Amino acid sequence: MNATTLTETAKYRVEHVGPSESWGDLVLQRAPGSTMKGKGFLGAKLGLTGMEISVNSMPPGQAYPFSHAHRKNEELYLFLTGTGAMLLDQDVVPVGPGTAIRVAPPVFRCWRNTGTVPLTCIVIQAQAGSLEGATASDGFLAPEPPCWP
Repeated sequence: MNATTLTETAKYRVEHVGPSESWGDLVLQRAPGSTMKGKGFLGAKLGLTGMEISVNSMPPGQAYPFSHAHRKNEELYLFLTGTGAMLLDQDVVPVGPGTAIRVAPPVFRCWRNTGTVPLTCIVIQAQAGSLEGATASDGFLAPEPPCWP
């Protein structure tokens, strides 16, 4: 993935992966001599330690040629543009902008573009059952209001 590091400190890292219109140009090296277009992983680029994230773009009329499942990780698919369908085991679910789908680890999944524009989504993967607290229970407010420079 050709992400550009914009800022890196000990506390955070900012990467630019380009607008979703450019995600179709991403190339993922799967194995020597095997590549996949339209997919880029961000975990290593951002130094993520509790999840993996990928950005994805599939051209009209295309479909993944394989289904996959996970041993431990659940996935959240958040569709941004286009229309399509996800195959979840034997169920077909329509997807489009704003569709969010959580998939449990053992479910076989794949997706296809049934529309006329690229089908884009962000996929977030984390170990199922590992969340110990979310914003309401884990987050806290700063003692002072934000001070923008």
